[in-house]
Amino acid sequence: MNTLNRKRKQFIVVSLVVPILLLIGFVVFPAIDLFRMSFTDWDGFSKSSNFIKFDNYIAMFKNKDLWLSLRNNAVYFVVHLFMIFVELAFAVLLTSKLRAAKFYKTMVFMPYIINGVAIAYAFSYFFSPVNGALNAILTAAHLEDWIRNWLSDPKIVNYVLAFVSLWRFSGYHIILFMAVLQSVPQDTMEAAQIDGANTWQIFKYIQIPSIMLMVDFVLFDNIRGALQVFDIPFVMTAGGPGYASSTFTLYTIKTAFTFSNFGLASTMAVAIMFMIVIIYVVQNTIIHGLVLKDKKTGGKKHGKEKHTANS
Repeated sequence: MNTLNRKRKQFIVVSLVVPILLLIGFVVFPAIDLFRMSFTDWDGFSKSSNFIKFDNYIAMFKNKDLWLSLRNNAVYFVVHLFMIFVELAFAVLLTSKLRAAKFYKTMVFMPYIINGVAIAYAFSYFFSPVNGALNAILTAAHLEDWIRNWLSDPKIVNYVLAFVSLWRFSGYHIILFMAVLQSVPQDTMEAAQIDGANTWQIFKYIQIPSIMLMVDFVLFDNIRGALQVFDIPFVMTAGGPGYASSTFTLYTIKTAFTFSNFGLASTMAVAIMFMIVIIYVVQNTIIHGLVLKDKKTGGKKHGKEKHTANS
C-alpha cells in the first residue's frame, strides 16, 4: 500500500514538473521582466535602458488619449453586461423542449469558433459606406435617413464595434449558461412543478441560485474581454478616427511598436493586469457573498418549513 502511494505521489510530481516549468518560463519570468521594464525608458532596440523611477506611471495617468481609450473599453463592457440577461433567456429557451434546438445551438455557437480577424473583415465590408451591405439594406427599405458612416462617426463607432464583439462572444456565454442549467437536478425541478411552482418561480428560486457562480465567470470574462479587446477595433478602424475607437490594449500596442516606447507600454500592461486582478477580487467577493447569503436564507426557510410541518 505504501509503495502504491509513493508511486502515485511520484506520478503527480512528474506530471506537474512540465506545466510548472512552462508557467515559470512563459508567465512568471515575463511578468517580472515586464514590471522591471515599466521603470525604464527602453525603446525596444537599444541594448541598454535607463532607470527612470515612476516617470512612466506619471505619464500614463496624465495621458488623455489613454483615458479616452479606457472609456471606449467601458462601452464594450456595458453592452456585454446588459446582454447577459438576453443570453440567459436564450439559454433557458434552448434547454427547454424546443423544436430544432440542436440546430439553434449550433448556429448560436458558430460565431465563437470563427477566427476573430475574419469576422472583423466581414463586418468591415458589411458596415462600409461604399457599397456596404447595411446601407444597401437601408436604401432598399427606404430608410435613407438611417444611413451613416458607421465606422467613421465618433459618436457611434464604438457601439458598432461592441455589436460585432457581441455577435462573436454571446454564443459562447449562452452555451456556458446552458451547461450549468442542464446540471440542475431534474428531481428538484420536477418536485417544484408537482408542488405547483410555475416557470418563473422555478427560474427564480431554483435555477438562478444554481447559476450564480457561472454568472460570476461570465461577468469576469466580460470585464477581462472588454479591457483586452484588440482584434476587432484594430482590423475594422485601427483605433480611428483619431483615437475615437482606440482601446487600452490597442493603445498599448501602438505605444510599443509605433512610438517605440516599450517602457511606457510595459507600464500600461502592468496597469491592466492590476485592474483585472482588483476587479476580479471585488467581484468574486460580492458574488460569493450573495451565494452564501442565498444558501443561508434557503437553509433557514427550509428549517422553518420543516418545523411547521412537524408541528
